Amino acid sequence: MKVDPELRDLGVRLRALRLEAGLSQEDLADRSGLHRNYIGGIERGERNVGIKAILAICRALDCSPAHFFA
Repeated sequence: MKVDPELRDLGVRLRALRLEAGLSQEDLADRSGLHRNYIGGIERGERNVGIKAILAICRALDCSPAHFFA
């Protein structure tokens, strides 16, 4: 599967914020209400994530969308 560079960059950002928060993918999945495999797919740049999922992730990470995309 070819990975889109923009989605890969989004995944790299998510992984950095998750690790900064001291969370595993499973912890983030539990907090956000998303599946652990979905979180992993986002981090690998395999998923074109929707805004509702991004908002759930931001709430779980206790960060604003602006900070997420900074």
